[in-house]
Amino acid sequence: MSLMPSPSRTREVDPVLSLAQRCSRIRVRLLVASFSNALQFFLRMKARWRHAQIFFATALALIGSVAAARAVDDIPPPFGFHWNDSMTRVEQVLVGAKARIVTRDRKEKRDVWTVEGLVQPGLKRTLFTFRDGALVEVELQYEYPDWSIERYNDRMGEIRRYFDAKFGTGKLVSRARDTDSDVIQTLVGYQWIVGGTMLELFYFSAQRDTMVFRSITVTYKAI
Repeated sequence: MSLMPSPSRTREVDPVLSLAQRCSRIRVRLLVASFSNALQFFLRMKARWRHAQIFFATALALIGSVAAARAVDDIPPPFGFHWNDSMTRVEQVLVGAKARIVTRDRKEKRDVWTVEGLVQPGLKRTLFTFRDGALVEVELQYEYPDWSIERYNDRMGEIRRYFDAKFGTGKLVSRARDTDSDVIQTLVGYQWIVGGTMLELFYFSAQRDTMVFRSITVTYKAI
């Protein structure tokens, strides 16, 4: 699978299946100031899809309430947590794992913790989101500074195939490349919905001349 779409290809954005507006948590620290434009591109794309995502999740819940369908397990959050775990329990587990809560923010009536120190190859930081004190989202942000685009391609393919095997074929929700400025930005994303949960996999890159930033994010959500 190639992460770099053809230059002649137009953007494919499903207005219903969409991203959540919380991409401000992807704290991209680029090497030059002009890379901030790339992050703003990512933020705008997620913000545009926020309300459509809520509508779609609600519609699925209504359909499920009237349809006699086979029960499907939810996608659990990573690291052995459970949806609706309390902030106290999550903090206790993080402390026991010797991870650090580096920030605690309040955003849109939600508490968002930025955590570092959880041990996984390439895992730069993890964001835990709580609504009314209960866990509703976990976002894992991976960065591999020494990797080439080919290795990112391979890694994205491996993760996507793994999720496809577990949860069914994922929906392509974004394949976009922006070349309107001197910073070339690429965003590729897939989405899985199982029961009352959602899983998103995204690749983002920003490149200016020889300077480049790349990341992979995996987000687990209770909807």
